[in-house]
Amino acid sequence: QLQLVESGGGLVQPGGSLRISCAASGFTMDGYAIGWFRQAPGKEREGVSCISSSGGSTHYADSVKGRFTISRDNAKNTVFLQMNSLKPEDTAKYYCVASRWPCSDYEKEYEYWGQGTQVTVSS
Repeated sequence: QLQLVESGGGLVQPGGSLRISCAASGFTMDGYAIGWFRQAPGKEREGVSCISSSGGSTHYADSVKGRFTISRDNAKNTVFLQMNSLKPEDTAKYYCVASRWPCSDYEKEYEYWGQGTQVTVSS
């Protein structure tokens, strides 16, 4: 069974850092672009970041550029999202997604979705 499992979410104070992870099971990630979407209560889901299958290309939403870094370790079949200088508006459930196509802002182009991990930024 093909699965993406997120971990590492939690409560962090504004200005703090958190690293969330996405591990794949049932398939190898190295043929897939891997991305992160997030959804806050009452808001639409939005794309946060994406990394190409080779890791050579990364993409970020304007709201997180300079603060978030996406990376992948294909040997461990895992993708990471390092989040620094966190703000209350980063509070959301973060979803890991995988696509056999290049990175995209469109949800429909991602075939596989994890269950999400909650990130809460609050003092």
